[in-house]
Amino acid sequence: MIEKELPAITNKIFQAIFGRDNPYDLETLRQKFAFDIQLPTKVKDSWTGQTTYSAMPNAHKYITVPNTDLWNDGKGWLREKPSISGIKDLLKIWREELNYTSTERVYDSEDVAKSDPIYNSRHIYCSTNCGGSSYLIFCDGSYDSNYAIACQRSSNVNYCLRADDSNACTNCYSVICSGKISNSLFIQDASNLHECMFCSHISNQEYCILNSQYEKEEYFFLKNKIIEWIFKPTSESGDNAG
Repeated sequence: MIEKELPAITNKIFQAIFGRDNPYDLETLRQKFAFDIQLPTKVKDSWTGQTTYSAMPNAHKYITVPNTDLWNDGKGWLREKPSISGIKDLLKIWREELNYTSTERVYDSEDVAKSDPIYNSRHIYCSTNCGGSSYLIFCDGSYDSNYAIACQRSSNVNYCLRADDSNACTNCYSVICSGKISNSLFIQDASNLHECMFCSHISNQEYCILNSQYEKEEYFFLKNKIIEWIFKPTSESGDNAG
């Protein structure tokens, strides 16, 4: 279900931040904004060969959670005591017969796809280590958050794109190590800002650009210009915001 909702979800987030729909397909969105986020890796269930997703790409063998319940014709994982003559025999049984890493671990959650692990959440797509959240796409370590794309190690972020190591942010793009930020773009190490852009190391401000105060009308005129620049192709905008 979540896959069918992705266009509407991404449009809702982009509208909240930029006032326009998301112009990117899913793969472009991932490459442009989630390029440095450690997301679940596509792997194969070692028992059935089916495609599944894991947050541990270097595991020896994988198995989906439903298949762990079907193991040994539903009899479980306990087995008769094997004949072991040394460490070599012990390791062989462990590596070849028992050491399967569970994939797509979803706990107390619903409508979750291509994610691992997820806790107490719903409507989650291709994300890892998230909890108490809904409508997350390409997120890592997002908690108590809603409608977020490519956010990591953050909590209480809503309608945000690229919020990293931040808390209590709403309608924002590219916020790093900041808290209580709303309706802002390109913020780093700041707090309690509303309608600010390209600001860092300041607090309790609004209508600031480059840490300088602007009149409200002038600020929104420039904000519209910045949004136009963000959505221009890289070849047209020089150092593109993506």
